[in-house]
Amino acid sequence: MKSTKPHVALLASPGMGHLIPVLELGKRLVLQHEFHVTIFVVATDTATVESQLRNLPNPKLLNVVSLPPVDISGLVDPDASIVTKIIVMMRETLPALRSAIISTTRQLRPTALVVDLFGSEAMAIADEFEMLKYVFIASNAWFLSATAYFPTINKRLEEEHINEKKPLMIPGCKPVRLEDTLEAFLDPKDQVYVEYLRLGVEIPTADGILINTWEDLEPTTLAAMRYTTSLGRVTKVPVYPIGPLVRPVMQIRPTPVQEDSVLGWLEKQPSESVMYVSFGSGGTLSSNQMIELAWGLELSQQRFVWVDDDASGAFFKVDDNGSDGTPNYLPDGFLTRNSDKGLVVPMWAPQAEILSHPSIGGFLTHCGWNSTMESVVNGVPMIAWPLYAEQKMNATMLTEELGVAVRLKEFLTNPIVEREEIERMVRRIIVDKEGDGMRSRVKDLQYSAHKALSIVGSSYNSLSKVAKNCEASLQGQLSKSRGA
Repeated sequence: MKSTKPHVALLASPGMGHLIPVLELGKRLVLQHEFHVTIFVVATDTATVESQLRNLPNPKLLNVVSLPPVDISGLVDPDASIVTKIIVMMRETLPALRSAIISTTRQLRPTALVVDLFGSEAMAIADEFEMLKYVFIASNAWFLSATAYFPTINKRLEEEHINEKKPLMIPGCKPVRLEDTLEAFLDPKDQVYVEYLRLGVEIPTADGILINTWEDLEPTTLAAMRYTTSLGRVTKVPVYPIGPLVRPVMQIRPTPVQEDSVLGWLEKQPSESVMYVSFGSGGTLSSNQMIELAWGLELSQQRFVWVDDDASGAFFKVDDNGSDGTPNYLPDGFLTRNSDKGLVVPMWAPQAEILSHPSIGGFLTHCGWNSTMESVVNGVPMIAWPLYAEQKMNATMLTEELGVAVRLKEFLTNPIVEREEIERMVRRIIVDKEGDGMRSRVKDLQYSAHKALSIVGSSYNSLSKVAKNCEASLQGQLSKSRGA
């Protein structure tokens, strides 16, 4: 007897920023709707991926398939942007994805294919197998508006934005200043420009767009996408805000050493007194900037946990001889001087559990959307330090629209953010009354996020609409099969 529940296939492009929200979407389809879910993963770091696959719900319903790695060394310039490399990698993976879908079809044909931003070319496979096709934007609606709208503007408006530095005016949405605009738009001669414009054109060809946001977070932008007289004439298809999709705290399993060093230390700190510092798995700073950051944290005289995923080695601590082994990318004696109020962790750390800890009072972040959402759902105000991709847009939203973050003002004019600026920002969040106001606003957003995810909440209902579409499609498949 055939299953009466749909089978949904999800495709995740390389990078934890793409994999994590896709995994969480798959879990939600299983837990809330009892769907069969297959997640196809295009990954370059198998160990990191496997760390995210522990404790998945109901293995009978959720299956993760790693697609074979592809060699793109002869297809892209070694100096090409990471976005270009990911897009080419996804393109070269299409034959393996098609074969994998054929293989799964022998058990239960997928009813729908959900691809992330860089997997839009896979929608042709969905058409071939008569599947519903959705694009999942793991970022926010404002980012989607810029991505979908930019390919539609004429050369004059493009030149005004790029050359004359005028804001990009998006119908019904907040304009995008040039200093915040996506790097992919800046150079028409770069391959990433051509590829990114293609993505913007392909997104509206889906049956719908899922977004990692919620109604109350971006009401104006979402409304614009639904009006054909506004941005809706570009997006064209239904948009489904289903967020926030973040890692649940209970599913993080740190090793005993990390737990003892970080979470155990946090247990001893006062409430909302610690600044958490992390630039994500892909964020890097120059050695000079690392030194300035270290001095800024020290000068602030506030407690901190600094996670540096790019460093290597064991957890740093002062030994019995007073020789702290400070790495060469930090000021001499930094660990000794700050041993009573700070930790430096040169490896992965359980971010979801750290941000949920009551001693955390702020988050110095690169503004990746996953990290931003984890901070919001835990009610933690932020210091915005954007590095790449849409992070500058995210920083602007957090500071100017939502009022839950401060931004390093010198960042746009000075390649090195100086220690005095970092010190000032840390104190604004942890010590000053201004931080209390941001903390209050982000806790309001925290409540709004939890409400959206609750039963009959806006995001719950939005995903339910997608689920009903899949169920209707399955019934059509079954009826067609019985009539054949």
